[in-house]
Amino acid sequence: MHRIETEFAGRPLVIETGRLARQAAGSVLMKYGETTVLAAVTASPRETHLPFFPLTVEYREKQYAAGKIPGGFLKREGRPTDDEILNCRIIDRSIRPLFPEGFRHEVQVFVTVLCTDQENESDVLGLLAASTALRLSSIPWGGPIAAVRVGKVDGSWILNPTFEQLEYSSMDLVVAGKADSVMMVEGGALEVTEEEILEALKIAQVGVKELIGVSEKLVKKAGKPEEMAWTAPTKDEAIVKAVRKHAEKAMAKAMNAKDKAGRAAGVSAVRAEVKEKLAEEFPEQGKEIGKEIDEVEYDVMRAQILDKGERIDGRDTDTVRPISIDTGLLSRVHGSAVFTRGQTQALVVATLGTADDEQRIESIESPVSGSKSFMLHYNFPPFSVGETRPIRGVSRREIGHGALAERAIHPLLPAMADFPYTIRIVSEILESNGSSSMATVCGSSLALMDAGVPIKAPCAGVAMGLIKEGKKVAILTDILGTEDHLGDMDFKVAGTVEGITSIQMDIKIDGLDLKIMKEALTKANAARLHILGEMAKALPTHRDDLSPWAPRIITIQIKPDKIGDVIGPKGKTIRGIQEASGAKVNIDDTGLITIAAVGHEAGSKAKEMVMAIVAEPEVGKVYEGPVKNITAFGAFIEIMPGVEGLLHISELDHKRVEKTEDILAKGQVVQVKLLEVDERGRMRLSRKALLPKPE
Repeated sequence: MHRIETEFAGRPLVIETGRLARQAAGSVLMKYGETTVLAAVTASPRETHLPFFPLTVEYREKQYAAGKIPGGFLKREGRPTDDEILNCRIIDRSIRPLFPEGFRHEVQVFVTVLCTDQENESDVLGLLAASTALRLSSIPWGGPIAAVRVGKVDGSWILNPTFEQLEYSSMDLVVAGKADSVMMVEGGALEVTEEEILEALKIAQVGVKELIGVSEKLVKKAGKPEEMAWTAPTKDEAIVKAVRKHAEKAMAKAMNAKDKAGRAAGVSAVRAEVKEKLAEEFPEQGKEIGKEIDEVEYDVMRAQILDKGERIDGRDTDTVRPISIDTGLLSRVHGSAVFTRGQTQALVVATLGTADDEQRIESIESPVSGSKSFMLHYNFPPFSVGETRPIRGVSRREIGHGALAERAIHPLLPAMADFPYTIRIVSEILESNGSSSMATVCGSSLALMDAGVPIKAPCAGVAMGLIKEGKKVAILTDILGTEDHLGDMDFKVAGTVEGITSIQMDIKIDGLDLKIMKEALTKANAARLHILGEMAKALPTHRDDLSPWAPRIITIQIKPDKIGDVIGPKGKTIRGIQEASGAKVNIDDTGLITIAAVGHEAGSKAKEMVMAIVAEPEVGKVYEGPVKNITAFGAFIEIMPGVEGLLHISELDHKRVEKTEDILAKGQVVQVKLLEVDERGRMRLSRKALLPKPE
């Protein structure tokens, strides 16, 4: 066993190998604070015949890590949660570009959270463990890399902030990279500037470099095995020459069709034509011909942009595609918008609900189960790209895109105390040709405003691309699907006029310097402001009123000792209020009551019934109620539900009354005035005070 112990960002960091999972190609146990993860990597000794690199990354949190037993009937961990999938994507997107081109052996990376101190995040720790495990294996890989989280609290930068510190942080940014370049960025912020993002990246690089140094100490101590034998694919130069001779000019023409369908049809026609022409000369090498045609497509698009500054749809590098917006499209939903940018279109619908609609969350990061009152779900059906494929549940990509848009919108929502609604947004992608996640951000902002939600400011997003060959660099604004597929970067930035609320970057090359990122952020800012201007033309601010189909929520704060009165025995009272009024009534442990109803009348009736139960008697106020009991010294009158006061015999009339029964009968409704409430809460009532005085 080999072990390194050190300190990072003020907390102990332990990294070891050789004790656990020894049959894996490489394994690492890593501990930060008391949060512990195990990373194990394996590779198939045989090359697959798949046309892509078969990398699988799994990130799993065990409930025992937090001393919990899973909920539900089966009492074992099931499908990965959204958080597990998002953390898995962070690792996948960071390590994938560093495998060598043409490597086709199946690789699996497993990261398991074994223990959590509910203080330190495990996602960045998992990435460092995975990188170190790959370095300790014989798998060919271009690391090492590491990841850190950057926060900013009260103007001070913090590396790997704790959960508590993140609650007060204006930024939550995960940055992965090499010692001198950035590989992946993912995070959200409270309308921070581009300059702050760049400063965060610089601080992150310092932390990344330090962690890589610790990782490499372990690799050096344990020893790195010889790289596994594998054969890089070779090209038949005769095929390369023949394909390029027949395909280059035709491909350049086909790829410059003005719409996606035209380009796809043109490229398919070139592919079929070239294969037909070369079939006789190379009868057994159709697959190699197809691969080289792909290379021609790749080179033609990139050369056109780098050499001529022209994109395949005719735009220059900085132009955003035409935008069209429709709001209020669906009459019975609470809020809706269709956002179309070029050939990317999102139908986004906002729904308002009550506390009953919150999503319950079972997390190892919190001692108790939590809940979410804002959800954004992104759906990507196959017809959006003109394809047919089986529907097998929500994909990891859909979860990732939804989370990106959710992060962008969440900081702009009104406080729960001011707008006590559970909000769900659903984005249905109807067309896709580049950056449907950013169309979702724009559509979500518009749908919320259409629903009458008083968001802080409209929010928009744009995806930036990169073409880089040697020293030639082109940064592209509002990328197409083809530019994403054949380019080197997908850099998404969302935010308001004031600043950035969400950011995500993936690359296909082995790192970016901050100079390129600075230019990309500057161009993204200009594009975002342009899109926000187009959105303002359609809907400049939120509507004054909620949809008539949305529930109206009334909140009442009562004293906690009155909660039982509102609920009643076995919930009888609160159920009675709901049945009589038609409203939905909820009450929490603090005494906050929320009444939700479609329409004003039901909500008002429920409020009156609740207030009748919880209202405090006021001295000097006149009440009307039944006689509950008669005694020799007076009668007890119920002036409010469950609240009785004493009407003394001396307060029945101005004249002397011999017997209470001479004036009152049990069950009789009588008007009385509350004269006094003593220190023990006993109430003194008077009927006499409401009668005219005799002359």
